[in-house]
Amino acid sequence: MSAMASGDYVIRAIRTDEWEAVKRLRLVALRDPVADIAFLETYDDALGRPDSFYRDRAARSAEEPSGARQFIAEAADGEWVGSVTVLIEEAGTTDWAGFPVERRQGHVVGVFVRPEHRGSGLVKALFDAGVAWARERGAERVRLLVHEDNPRAQGAYRKAGFVPSGVSVQLEADAGKREFEFVLEWPA
Repeated sequence: MSAMASGDYVIRAIRTDEWEAVKRLRLVALRDPVADIAFLETYDDALGRPDSFYRDRAARSAEEPSGARQFIAEAADGEWVGSVTVLIEEAGTTDWAGFPVERRQGHVVGVFVRPEHRGSGLVKALFDAGVAWARERGAERVRLLVHEDNPRAQGAYRKAGFVPSGVSVQLEADAGKREFEFVLEWPA
């Protein structure tokens, strides 16, 4: 997929040799005040991973065909200011929470925009790139999960066209808390 401009940003897929930037942005994301409810990984866990983990992650995302693609928003000065990753889930499999996957779909994870760039439409631009990639691979819909205590993210996802599906997932690590599934569907 080629890069696309969105205002003052270029939205594009990462390249294999950009693993260090992937690691840097992930560490910044995990320092966000809501990281504990937005990500399934802690800053210390991510910091402790060997460089080979990030090299492999970047290589898997950049290769074709791929079951995952990470998109970044790059500012005019080259700084990475946002990211989203889309995973392809195959019909007939089971997702990470143990639910059956009924149709080929994209699953959005790792959504992050630096605070000073929020409210600029960047989340929607990143989603647009990820959704287009998933559709090109035959996905029938795209979904994501968002913590019930993260109304800012829920609002951003609604603005990007996602709607609650009615499905919720009980979180083991956060007793009594849930994540809600939001979906973006299109006509068959």
